[in-house]
Amino acid sequence: MSGAERNPDITRAAERVARESYGKLVAILALRDRDIASAEDALSDALATALRVWPEQGVPSNPEGWLVTAARNTRKNVARNTRVRRNAEPEILRRIEEKAETVAQQMPLSDERLRLMFVCAHPAIDTAARTPLILQTVLGIDAARIARLFIVPAATMSQRLVRAKARIRDSGLAFSLPEAGEIAPRIDAVLDAIYAAFGAGWDGLDTTDDPAALTGEAIWLARLIVQEMPNEPEPKGLLALMLYCAARRSARRDAYGRFVPLDAQDARLWDRDMVIEAESLLARAAQAGRFGRFQCEAAIQSVHIQRPITGRLNLEALRLLYDMLVAQTGSLGAQIGRAVIWAEAGDTQAAADALDALPPDRVATHQPWWVARARVAALAGDTVRQKDSLRRAIDLAEDAAVRTFLMDQYVELV
Repeated sequence: MSGAERNPDITRAAERVARESYGKLVAILALRDRDIASAEDALSDALATALRVWPEQGVPSNPEGWLVTAARNTRKNVARNTRVRRNAEPEILRRIEEKAETVAQQMPLSDERLRLMFVCAHPAIDTAARTPLILQTVLGIDAARIARLFIVPAATMSQRLVRAKARIRDSGLAFSLPEAGEIAPRIDAVLDAIYAAFGAGWDGLDTTDDPAALTGEAIWLARLIVQEMPNEPEPKGLLALMLYCAARRSARRDAYGRFVPLDAQDARLWDRDMVIEAESLLARAAQAGRFGRFQCEAAIQSVHIQRPITGRLNLEALRLLYDMLVAQTGSLGAQIGRAVIWAEAGDTQAAADALDALPPDRVATHQPWWVARARVAALAGDTVRQKDSLRRAIDLAEDAAVRTFLMDQYVELV
């Protein structure tokens, strides 16, 4: 039996450091030679060593520093054992050592993570790989999970990530924050990645093992970008959007752990401070006069927040905002949301047609599409279509509470 098996607390400590600091540590290790794949391999070895050593010696006072040192030593050994690198070994070792000391003494870890995010979003990287690359290298999300988020085969996503890392290594892209004129081509991918991480964490928010790691991480990164780029409105829009959602966390489940849909939530359970901060961020973002995708999505959440105050859901405002969102992004989620609003406003046939017009290969296993289809059918009085859609939505639901909620609806129809 290994030390980690004898002491599960040590395993959890190592997993926590890996989860919370993975991106920061990869950024530090890849800073000099830009070889992200090699940095990830070295960090994996360091984590495996930690699971073997920490149970015997205790968790170090600075676990991140311990892992960086262990990974750096691994890379040194790899360099020594590689003939090509052997010729340049003194210089490689000197630079790794020099940079590690500089990072440890002068530069906060968060800055390194932000730099790595903007490297991953560089225009030289394939557009389709930028956001997934950030999710994996900075936030430590595995390729299979990223593939599910982007609704593509896992093998396809893995190939994109490998090519992107090779591109960074071979191109020698600078690990630095972009100048003002270089922000626009990169900021979208960075914000997309942060929001995707928030969404991934939101889906697992109710697990007891790791209640809010990714959601909190995403909010923290968004705050950092708002601070670093005070003149950019979209980071404020993204932060506002996530705060609106996070504010409702306590209302998503009742006392028995059952799922509570937004229109049935007890607004008294919403976090008032988060809502106020979100409203303030949205107002400040609007002052820039550039209304982007995240401001639009945040504005949609703001409309929903107003319902307990006004006593009605402003469908006219939602319809306008979803039209703008579809025009800006054309995303599957935006088109599904707009169709539901059409149905809620009474135009069920247009809503059903819009849902049916979406690409079958993209919606066949997309659970929100089936939920929306069931809702539109219910509003149209089409019980057969509603039951058919609910059955498929239940099969695809990964959240047990959501599955039970949908099952209850289905049972009422049979």
